[in-house]
Amino acid sequence: MTLRAGIITVSTRGAAGERADESGPAMREALVAAGAEVVHESVVPDDVERVATAILGAVRAGANVVLTTGGTGLSPNDVTPEATRRVIDREIPGIAEALRAKSLEKTPHGMLSRGVAGAVGSALVVNLPGSPRAVRESLEVLLPVVPHAVELLAGASGEQGHASGRR
Repeated sequence: MTLRAGIITVSTRGAAGERADESGPAMREALVAAGAEVVHESVVPDDVERVATAILGAVRAGANVVLTTGGTGLSPNDVTPEATRRVIDREIPGIAEALRAKSLEKTPHGMLSRGVAGAVGSALVVNLPGSPRAVRESLEVLLPVVPHAVELLAGASGEQGHASGRR
């Protein structure tokens, strides 16, 4: 199954053109290297409605995996998890737990990440941290499971993935 990715950078300063987006391009590079087709990219401010609208826009653009970067910390402006929870149908806590575990290997601040993962219909949505380094480290953990997750969300039984040893 072809991965069709949506990339959303959540940054008020980035959306205003006051700061260059480095995390989105790092995410794009890793996704393309993994064989994904990027079908949506946007930079939006730290605003619940704008982030939620961007996630749904990426799904409407045909993305079967939507990755956000930024807005997952403790600052009052960090609202990406709230926006994501507003639009997902089901949460997938194991993904967020695995990403935090990877982050904790590098820094105790990893436990402060509030990123979530879930499904919007048949699309996988995952919140990643806002730094290019953290994006790359998170994708090392995430990318091996994304194809199987997308297959399952699209209605596959999962039997083929199990039988081929991918699990």
